[in-house]
Amino acid sequence: MTDFNKLSEAELQAVIDNAEKALKERQSSKRKEVIAQIKELAASIGVVVDIHDGDKKSERKISKVAARYRNPNNATLTWSGRGLAPKWMQELLAAGHDKSEFEIK
Repeated sequence: MTDFNKLSEAELQAVIDNAEKALKERQSSKRKEVIAQIKELAASIGVVVDIHDGDKKSERKISKVAARYRNPNNATLTWSGRGLAPKWMQELLAAGHDKSEFEIK
């Protein structure tokens, strides 16, 4: 067995990556075997089985919304105007400012 304390960070990451890859391959292989067994058992009693792989995620496209407001004190902080207002906007509104003052033009 390998002494992990003697490995560099890059070597440890390579071990982790290889282990994850081997695990995924083994799980995929086992899944295929089980599906084949299920189909074989179903066919033995005259039933056809259609199995959908649950691992695949839907391809829902999420588009980013452009920022509409910018914090005047820190230009890196922006808000799209959707959802709960960020703290910086809440503080500015509480101080008597209007949202329209911070619109990005």
